[in-house]
Amino acid sequence: MQTRITEILGIRYPIVQGGLAYLAYSELAAAVSNAGGLGQITAMTLSTPEELKREIQKVKQMTNKPFGVNFAIGQHGRSYEDMLDVAIEEQVPAISITGGNPAPILDRLENEPIRSLVLVAGVRQAVKAEQLGADMVMVVGQEGGGHLGRDDIGTMVLVPRVVESVSIPVIASGGIGNGKGLLAALVLGAEGVEMGTRFIATKECVHASERYKEDILGAKETDTLVIKRTLGAPGRTLKTELAQQILDQESKGANYEQLKEMISGKSNIKYIYEGNSVEGYGWAGQVVGLIHDIPTVQELFDNMAQELKKGRQRLNQLLMEEK
Repeated sequence: MQTRITEILGIRYPIVQGGLAYLAYSELAAAVSNAGGLGQITAMTLSTPEELKREIQKVKQMTNKPFGVNFAIGQHGRSYEDMLDVAIEEQVPAISITGGNPAPILDRLENEPIRSLVLVAGVRQAVKAEQLGADMVMVVGQEGGGHLGRDDIGTMVLVPRVVESVSIPVIASGGIGNGKGLLAALVLGAEGVEMGTRFIATKECVHASERYKEDILGAKETDTLVIKRTLGAPGRTLKTELAQQILDQESKGANYEQLKEMISGKSNIKYIYEGNSVEGYGWAGQVVGLIHDIPTVQELFDNMAQELKKGRQRLNQLLMEEK
């Protein structure tokens, strides 16, 4: 495949692995890059700059393909400058920015040979990211897992709206987990896709508990909840006992101080690492309804390529019949 995304990032397939807090480390990042996509390390759930440096060097040992480092700024209650210093010193091929104001990072990257990706959830954010110098934007619709936009706009509408509003390449995210989703994104005008939930349910996502993976497989598209909406930071999770409790407390008017332990990273870890759904929660998108196996990343990419080919053939046949 050849789009502006593959050309700019130097990858075979226009598929970007999401940041996946506490999960996206060297094993998964290298597997995605080796399979032809852009794997990523999540920086802000690592404890120290030294840990990030080790993860980056591990990826470099495991692949000679491009990879990225994700900075979820403003979501983990800490500064990112020391981590950014490491990523720049190591000259990682790409840096993605999710949450918060991307301007300081984009300024730092202005004279660096590092590609920049900014996650947005609306047209205004996308236009601003382009003005600030982003190389590309990743557009997440309300179907996605993890933190979302506040306007509840679906991927089907949001992607073409952003495409017509910016000149830089657009990557579609939210509700995408197979070759059909990739084909649909390309038809909508995107030049690639970002997937998060789908990569959790792979063999190389070694930090995710088996309970988390099995729950994704067993879930239907209706088995997710959006929490933290009343805090202005909506995020989609699997239905766990704790996630339902969070939602119930929000409905009763609970404020951040009353919710902070329930929505903390520690609670996230209890589920995604330990499988404790009573005291923990795990991010996941509505795409869980389309996930039925736990393949290797390479098998996932091979399957997506076949689905894309079949989908394209079907479109060609339908268009010819119409003609």
